[in-house]
Amino acid sequence: MRWHIVAVGKPKLDYARLGVEEYLSRLRPYGVTNVTWVKNSVPGSEGQALLEKSKTMFRVVLDERGAAVNSRALAKKLGQWELHGPRDFALVIGGADGLSDEVREAAGWLWSLSPLTLQHELALVVALEQLYRAYSIKAGLPYHRD
Repeated sequence: MRWHIVAVGKPKLDYARLGVEEYLSRLRPYGVTNVTWVKNSVPGSEGQALLEKSKTMFRVVLDERGAAVNSRALAKKLGQWELHGPRDFALVIGGADGLSDEVREAAGWLWSLSPLTLQHELALVVALEQLYRAYSIKAGLPYHRD
C-alpha cells in the first residue's frame, strides 16, 4: 500500500511544516508515503490539478461532509484496503477555498476529520497523525489509548 499525499500549497506555518515532517518520518516503516504539492491558484484549477496528480489512484478526499470514523475504525478500514484495495492511495487535501464538487465526486472515500472546517495545513497534519495512529493500532503499538 502506497500513500500519495496530494495537497494544495506547501505548508507555510512552522508547526505544520514540522508536523508534516514528523508524521511522514513516523509513517516510513509502514510503507511508502510521497507528497505532491499543487500550487495555490484559482479554485477551479486547483481541483483540476488535484485530480490530475491523483488520476490513477484510489482517492481519499478530506471533506467535512465525509464519513466521520474513530481511530480504530480507520485502522480497520486500512486493513480492509490492504487486503482488497488498490495499491496506490491518494490523500487529497484542498486549499483555503475548499474543494470543487468535481473533486468530491471523484473520491473513492470522503473522510471527515471533524464537522468543523479546519485550516488546510492543520488538516494535513491531523490526517497524517491519524494515518500513523491507525498503523500503530494495526501493529499493536501502545501509541493509541482507548
